[in-house]
Amino acid sequence: MSVTREFRTTAAALAVWILLTGTLTGSCRRAAEEEGPGQQASDSSTPVTGDWYVPHLSAEPATLNPITATDAYEGSINQFVYESLLERDNETLELVPLLAERWEISEDKLKYIFTLKKGLHWQDGAPLTTEDVLYTFDRVRDPEVDAPHLRNYYRDLRDVEVLDERTVRFTYAEPYFKALEMIGGLSIIPKHIFGGAEGRDFNIHPAGRSPIGSGPYRFLKWETGKEIILERYPDYWGKKHYLDRIVFKIITDRTAALQVLKKQEMDSMSLTPIQWVKQTGSDRFEENFDKYRYYTPGYSYVGWNLRKPLFRDRRVRIALTMLLDREAFLKNILYGLGRVVSGNFYYESRDYDRSIEPWPYDPEKAKSLLAEAGWKDSDGDGVLDRDGVPFRFEFTYSSGSTIGEQLATVLKESLGKVGIEMSIRQLEWALFTQLLDDRAFDAVTLGWRLAVEADPYQLWHSSQAEKGSNLVGFRNEEADGIIERGRSEFDKEKRVLMYRRFHRILHEEQPYTFLFVSESLVALDKRFSNVVRYPLGLDAAEWYVPAEAQRYR
Repeated sequence: MSVTREFRTTAAALAVWILLTGTLTGSCRRAAEEEGPGQQASDSSTPVTGDWYVPHLSAEPATLNPITATDAYEGSINQFVYESLLERDNETLELVPLLAERWEISEDKLKYIFTLKKGLHWQDGAPLTTEDVLYTFDRVRDPEVDAPHLRNYYRDLRDVEVLDERTVRFTYAEPYFKALEMIGGLSIIPKHIFGGAEGRDFNIHPAGRSPIGSGPYRFLKWETGKEIILERYPDYWGKKHYLDRIVFKIITDRTAALQVLKKQEMDSMSLTPIQWVKQTGSDRFEENFDKYRYYTPGYSYVGWNLRKPLFRDRRVRIALTMLLDREAFLKNILYGLGRVVSGNFYYESRDYDRSIEPWPYDPEKAKSLLAEAGWKDSDGDGVLDRDGVPFRFEFTYSSGSTIGEQLATVLKESLGKVGIEMSIRQLEWALFTQLLDDRAFDAVTLGWRLAVEADPYQLWHSSQAEKGSNLVGFRNEEADGIIERGRSEFDKEKRVLMYRRFHRILHEEQPYTFLFVSESLVALDKRFSNVVRYPLGLDAAEWYVPAEAQRYR
């Protein structure tokens, strides 16, 4: 994936799927030993136009429709094509105008009035108006549109009214602490391109394949399994951009991708730990590439499908966690580049309760918990059973996940020692995500990329278990209550206390085996100038290549 931030897409405001690769790719948070936020990583001179940026894409997105997409890969592309009313300032992380010129919030925090900038237009020249804004929010709220992961953030949005061609009013039924972010962060889509498609027609509309947005780059070509190409839109309404093209190279095999990078046929990619430590330290590599390491909001996990009888007992889920030596895996496979986590919130945020220690690696305790739950080898065949049912299940991971494959091997061996049979299944990304949508799995490994300020509703509320992002079917009445109250709590101190109690519930229930917050490890070609480290990312929209260093024409 590219190393750019994603403030201009809904990926900035909600959780999105990522492969378990040993790195959580995405927005850049500097490592402690690197320069501080706002400092340049490359010397700057007078910007010039020209050249291409060629980043790696480790999985192919299913769609480029920003309303229905659920993974981080479409966000890497759409951030250059579509825009939202607001964006986050690179340095302060505060919400600032993008398509909107200004906004007003009522004292009761139920009404939000946005005024669009003058002269906005789509990449086909059509004017961008509040009718497009209304259409966008109507599609998100339409139950026939395949966007349950997104719709939950707007469940209390009662009305969207066009006051004139530049002014639109949003009215909430209940206050929501992320309302401004969710209104301002939603990618606006063109009504005239989608042809007024509603409901199920919207889900399959070809505009999702050939997007037209209002952003600085427009869609040029999508060659399945090979590349997605964007070109600079010369009549962009906003600030000047310099790179002529952005060419996303789709290579699912990370070993092959590294070879392409080393040949300088790509400009950036996220490295696996072994690539970072062992395979990119040569003088030649360091002559051509800069390397960055940083933490991002997110985590990796093993998800246990609580709909399956095997995983309904919390003692079993805790035992499964205790049978995986996460610290050893982190040290030996990830070269110590990360931290084991115990819960769902971003490790660097105040919502994450550091007093909660991750469950330890303890096979003897795990065997005791399994016995308490009724799992014993009653027939002497070496496999635990209960009521005549053997403890056998399937563990699925995506074929693009190098670390997922290693994790599966380690877990299978560890579980086998106590009499649990685990088979391993590998699927291509598109099939894997379909499996998740259908809830047709026993156990999976994946990662979530999170918002800076998270709302756990999308991933954990019981209402999201069947059609939303609550993939494992977690249901807990106390947790639901905390999530619901937290949405209307604007006092951060009170919300922290509530979310830490929620963290405790997840730890004790263990619907996931929470794995790691891993360091993102990224290589970037040195020819780019004006590469600036911000608190949350490197912004490719600011880059240029000096004329003498340009590679593509």
